[in-house]
Amino acid sequence: MMPELGIIEGYFGRAWSWADRSQVIDRLAPVGYAFFHYAPKIDGKLRRDWRQLHDDAETQNLRQFARHCASRQMRSGIGLTPYGAHVDFDRKTRQELKAKIAHLDTIGIDDLVILFDDMRGDFSDLAERQAEIIDCAIGCSKASRVFMCPSYYSDDPLLDRVFGQRPESYLEKLGKLLDPSISVYWTGEEVCSRELSIGHLVSVAERLGRKPSLWDNYPVNDGPRMSNHLHLRSFTGRPAAIGPYLAHHTINPASQPILNCIPALTLPSCYAKGDAYCYASEFLDAATRIGGAEFAVMLQRDLHALEDRGRLGIADEAAQFCRTYGAIDNPAAREIVDWLSGGYAITGEMLRTQ
Repeated sequence: MMPELGIIEGYFGRAWSWADRSQVIDRLAPVGYAFFHYAPKIDGKLRRDWRQLHDDAETQNLRQFARHCASRQMRSGIGLTPYGAHVDFDRKTRQELKAKIAHLDTIGIDDLVILFDDMRGDFSDLAERQAEIIDCAIGCSKASRVFMCPSYYSDDPLLDRVFGQRPESYLEKLGKLLDPSISVYWTGEEVCSRELSIGHLVSVAERLGRKPSLWDNYPVNDGPRMSNHLHLRSFTGRPAAIGPYLAHHTINPASQPILNCIPALTLPSCYAKGDAYCYASEFLDAATRIGGAEFAVMLQRDLHALEDRGRLGIADEAAQFCRTYGAIDNPAAREIVDWLSGGYAITGEMLRTQ
């Protein structure tokens, strides 16, 4: 059983262009991806400056995005991170949230996504505070589905080190307070989970009172360390057997939109083929669909260098790689050259300010 597949654009750093998004939608909708949630960290009007409305040009781009999703039979959504609202959700903040959601309604989105990640969460009544914000959002939104991401969206202790110790029974309280119709994003046992197991997903479902919606942090490659590596390989560690235990399986994509489609194309096969899934041959097939047979063979040859050793590890060979891929006239090859030149590098400053 394949869960509903989706994309959540939830990375730090350089934003995709609207043309990039359209190409990703066109490539992934035909293989079974059913929704696309727009939530790049760089869009400040959905994060630190969430009270500000998008200007006319930005709003028009978002409307066109929603229309393009609809034309490909995909649901569209927007992720809003109401920074600071959980600290003091007073009358003024409540009205500002309603005004923001009213503006998002004019775009014509299907899904509203309220995100509480990337902010301090060490409040004893955090679940109650966030549930109140979600209730307010539901009450004024025209979206037909609502997703939310908790502040502690994994059991990974990294989140407690960065955002403060999570409140006791946070997930259980949140599950009881949220309307059963609300989908809750979860990344797994780690922020970037290497594999997903039935046992873990059953445990999370028991705590949340619903099946989790997987926010899969692969093939995302943001962050100062990960941005030096291309994430190209097929999906592994996601056995088809986990399908019945998920409400949705949503991928957080790589910074390189076209290259991102290579691993993204393998996920539906992972579910559809089950035990017959072969990750190496699926990679070659997906890379061929994206860049042609010659490009796919080259990429397979260079996987260790580009994904494992990374940009810094192949610095002495970078000029040769640039010449090799620069000679190929396709957008995926151009993304490799851009990456080799530092065009997708992420800094610590970006993590602090986006």
